[in-house]
Amino acid sequence: MSNYHVSAAFTFPRFLNTLGLIGITFVLAFAFVWQFAYNELPCPLCLLQRVAFMLVGIGFLLNARFGSSPMHYGITILSAIGGAIASGRQTLLHIAPGDPGFGSPFLGMHFYTWALILFVIIIAYCAVMLMLDRTLNGTVVTTPPNGMVRLIMWLFVLMIVGNLASTFLECGLGACPDNPTEYLMLK
Repeated sequence: MSNYHVSAAFTFPRFLNTLGLIGITFVLAFAFVWQFAYNELPCPLCLLQRVAFMLVGIGFLLNARFGSSPMHYGITILSAIGGAIASGRQTLLHIAPGDPGFGSPFLGMHFYTWALILFVIIIAYCAVMLMLDRTLNGTVVTTPPNGMVRLIMWLFVLMIVGNLASTFLECGLGACPDNPTEYLMLK
């Protein structure tokens, strides 16, 4: 039976992509809470990394909602590559001995270093899923996700809205300052 229809609301790839979405939502929420708890506004490269995490999350969300697709994994991989470029650049900017880096470290490393590690893990995860996921035959999962998956999806969307709102408050409609110290729109 080479052409089958996935009708179960729960599939293992959906579960794994939902876990990925939970992880991305947690990363965005953690950075968002840190921003306000420690009054550390994100720099422009940090904001690019957040956008990349949002786009990675959209790829996971599409897989969780509509079923695994090479196109969704492609969105995730390209977004993670963009995020790895931004976080890699920032890591290299602060690699010189004696450079304190930007922002406070978390567990001994700065957020941009953690971001680089996570983006590489995401790329590897998606590559493995593309090789192993047997549902990648173009079949769309027609059964909507259960309530928990929908809740996770809405929490992710809420994190996107919150991050976009704080970015607008920080930068307005112009370019963001290199070393932000206050919210431009709240002056």
